[in-house]
Amino acid sequence: MMSYLVFSLSLLAIFLHSCTLTLGQNSASAPAPAPSGPTNITKILEKAGQFTTFIRLLRITQAGDQINTQLNNSKQGMTVFAPTDNAFSSLKAGALNSLSSQQQVQLVQFHVLPNFISVSQFQTVSNPLRTQAGDTNPGDFPLNVTTSGNQVNVSTGIVDATVGNTIYTDDELAIYQVDKVLQPLSIFASPSPATAPAPGPATLNLKKKSPAALSPSSGSDDAPADKSGADSVNGVAVLGIGAFWFALRYGCDVRYF
Repeated sequence: MMSYLVFSLSLLAIFLHSCTLTLGQNSASAPAPAPSGPTNITKILEKAGQFTTFIRLLRITQAGDQINTQLNNSKQGMTVFAPTDNAFSSLKAGALNSLSSQQQVQLVQFHVLPNFISVSQFQTVSNPLRTQAGDTNPGDFPLNVTTSGNQVNVSTGIVDATVGNTIYTDDELAIYQVDKVLQPLSIFASPSPATAPAPGPATLNLKKKSPAALSPSSGSDDAPADKSGADSVNGVAVLGIGAFWFALRYGCDVRYF
């Protein structure tokens, strides 16, 4: 019995040694395992579910391809706020279809930060955050983040959204679920009512008198008096008085002498 057990163990040892050699030879000749595929944001969102509308926007605007290219060709990282389908359904009817192609691109880019931000880093970021949509000036594309404990809120000036689950993170890409579509002021702000022009300085409506109004025949009270007739009368009177005085004086002298 003992000899049979020893024989069996010997056979088992030989078998195991043979298997080890075979596996070692196969491992040496087998190719290295293929590296994991490049990061693809649409595939990540598809796997997560409930992001159909956002995925469609990523494809229509080709923003998804741009994000994938940046992620796979740089080490800068990226952060994406992904609105759920319920978030899009809360928009006004036809809101997305009324946007131009450029505005749809800007809407998607407004949900993307050009650097990686972890949940804990939201506590220390400086507002406003710069998105891929561009300018952070008031009225354009400002995005502000506030935190309260572990809760992160995102404000656009039109809506306040809450950051929910972390859909994906790998220290280069972070995707966070948000419960509202981030609406930038530049696209969704209501236009201010047109203001009426300020009244100009008051002006006097003065009418120039026509030449006829300035003639004496017009009978106007404010027409200047014509002095030519009066001067003629005065001249004749003076001459008459002078002649009378001359005739009187010298006539008297002739009769006297």
